[in-house]
Amino acid sequence: MSGRFTARLVVSVTAADVGQRVSLRRRLPTGEYSDVVGVLESWSGGTLQIRRRTGELVEVPEAIVVAGKVVPPAPPPRRRPRREPDDDS
Repeated sequence: MSGRFTARLVVSVTAADVGQRVSLRRRLPTGEYSDVVGVLESWSGGTLQIRRRTGELVEVPEAIVVAGKVVPPAPPPRRRPRREPDDDS
């Protein structure tokens, strides 16, 4: 048995998933991989548009997507615990 690990990359996102939160892995021109997570806003003309939680809109050419799937909605932001006011009576 070889010690080499190979991953199976699957793209299970389709144009029908517009409006869903997705995770995509894309191959960059350098040969490296980069992930994009956010809401799939559109898929037309061979380009996917994903809105990140920061509000940034990322355009990803369909041809460079090597893996992708629908993921659960982002958890709500955590609330900081309230500090009790100092009682200086």
